[in-house]
Amino acid sequence: MLHALGLWLFCLGLWLLLSGYFHVTLLLIFGALSCALVVFVAWRTEVIDPEEQPLRLRFNAHILTYWPWLLWQIVLANLDVARRIVDPKLPISPTLITLKPTQRSDLGRVIYANSITLTPGTVTTDLSGDTLEVHALTREGADALLEGDMDRRVTRLEGGR
Repeated sequence: MLHALGLWLFCLGLWLLLSGYFHVTLLLIFGALSCALVVFVAWRTEVIDPEEQPLRLRFNAHILTYWPWLLWQIVLANLDVARRIVDPKLPISPTLITLKPTQRSDLGRVIYANSITLTPGTVTTDLSGDTLEVHALTREGADALLEGDMDRRVTRLEGGR
């Protein structure tokens, strides 16, 4: 219920911002009612999932360093995969590895798995419990994941050490 109230407040704020009507009482009432109708329809069609977990990562300095680092890793991996496509002499050695993430929450493990999948050349094929199964295009990509730099960064992002 608290999530639906937050969604209604967000919709109302967005409606106020986009409409620009702050002094016409009848339009404010209609805006509030239309936002309530949108939230009700979303709730009835189960778009608002009662079991969903809202993002519970507190804002910290690690988020400011993680996103640029992840974007840079994506760029480097793109260049590596493109080089391997263009130059047939470069080896491709598909590898399947199992990782034990150090994140404490399901959300942290999902962020880690998604970060791996966002990086070209690696795909998280399974996330069950406290293990991740990852397919890497090359042995070097698998070794980089086994070193654990991304795992440590996501754990710091989550609030751990």
